[in-house]
Amino acid sequence: VQLQASGGGLVQAGGSLRLSCAASGRTFTNYRMTWFRQAPGKEREFVSTITWNLGTISTADSVKGRFTISLDRAKKTVYLEMISLKPDDKAVYYCASGTTSSYDRSIGYRYWGQGTQVTVSS
Repeated sequence: VQLQASGGGLVQAGGSLRLSCAASGRTFTNYRMTWFRQAPGKEREFVSTITWNLGTISTADSVKGRFTISLDRAKKTVYLEMISLKPDDKAVYYCASGTTSSYDRSIGYRYWGQGTQVTVSS
């Protein structure tokens, strides 16, 4: 299984980015696709998740209303649309996949992408 994250970059505060995570190597029925992020010196933090089957979404309060997760099943790609970016959003963003019900805990995920850097300048 491979998860290939892309779309990160440098953006000014208030700007937007769209991250992509292309999945391959298996069927993902009953899996969920999730974005985490990790800022320097901080623990990995849950951002948002979507279930493969029903498209059920949960999003962290810290980004709710600004970040939107979506899934294109045909392309096996999950997206994270980020608007109104803040300097605090600066982090490496990781996509992950697994069958865990504790979706906000990174320990439950079996597959991880390599991460993509998001930098927000003030």
